[in-house]
Amino acid sequence: MEKLILIKYGELTTKKGNRNQFINKLSENIKINGKIIKKRDRMYIIPNNFDETINKLKKVFGLQGIVVAYKVNTNTEDIKNGVLEVLKNENFKTFKVETKRANKNFEIKSMDFNNLIGGLVLKNFDCKVDVHNPDVIVHIEIREDTYIYTNEIKGSGGYPVGIQGKGILMLSGGIDSPVAGYLALKRGIDIDCLYFDSPPHTSIEAKNKVIELANILNEYSGNIKLLVVPFTKLQEAIYKNVPSEYNITILRRMMYRIATNISNKYKVLINGESIGQVASQTLTSINVINSVTNFPVIRPVACLDKLEIIEIAKKIGTYETSILPFEDCCTIFVPKHPVINPKLDKCLEYEKFNYQELIDECIDNIEVITNFNKDFKDLL
Repeated sequence: MEKLILIKYGELTTKKGNRNQFINKLSENIKINGKIIKKRDRMYIIPNNFDETINKLKKVFGLQGIVVAYKVNTNTEDIKNGVLEVLKNENFKTFKVETKRANKNFEIKSMDFNNLIGGLVLKNFDCKVDVHNPDVIVHIEIREDTYIYTNEIKGSGGYPVGIQGKGILMLSGGIDSPVAGYLALKRGIDIDCLYFDSPPHTSIEAKNKVIELANILNEYSGNIKLLVVPFTKLQEAIYKNVPSEYNITILRRMMYRIATNISNKYKVLINGESIGQVASQTLTSINVINSVTNFPVIRPVACLDKLEIIEIAKKIGTYETSILPFEDCCTIFVPKHPVINPKLDKCLEYEKFNYQELIDECIDNIEVITNFNKDFKDLL
């Protein structure tokens, strides 16, 4: 028997005519030491290190299931011997057999083969059949070759990163935007991240916190750049020229303008806005803020409540970094009573100061960070 990793595609199987494009992108995203064999229904990996490869595969979008399988020749005797060999390493009292006969040239139908293998297992092990809640399921996939396995690791699902093109994520140091980035990656959108830095009002720890969040997201992509916008002068101009209740609204409109100005190589803007969570995320606020751009904006967490977002943040490993007490530029100088139903005509009136020159200066001085090898957790 040959030991290998078998990959189940999941949602990719709905792509029909485009399936090969998705499979090729998935293969491109699997950066492991070993051999990859691409097939239309399954992918097979012969790795140099099984444990290391499986840990990497858990963070590759486009995979529905990951299994360590054993390949045997497609004939009854080899399959029977393979099943007995695989079950020697299992501790079980109950079992069931599930056969998938993709190769219709194989002479025994799936249900009949289940019965045949079930009888073999009962004869050779002290156990009984339980079709509802077995200790172990013996999976047999009969294809050109036959694959036998017992345990399946749930993959991350979704589409291969990059298959939908590239977007730019407005990444703050909070809980929501990293989750939005993760969900965008899951739908096949590769991302770069945009952070608005406002020293000395924001600290170097706040910046390092965002770098660490980008680093965590990069584990699901491997292709992320972090664009750091020097936002201090523009933010100070906003607070000097705009009534306090409109500060956040105008600030967000400026952020959208900057994101739009640098979006020529991106297909979409992405952010962590969740409807009604704060004053700038009421439907009226979103509409007024969004009016400065004609670029498509997606909000992956828009209809999730805070507890749902926190649950995802904990799952993907961003939560503990996000809750570190270093404020970003959206949380400093927050007015006591920010407007929740801003008026567009008032925004236009308050924006009569020369903001375009400041926006140009922000864009001209963007810092691009691509090296996430440094452990920024030590600096937090």
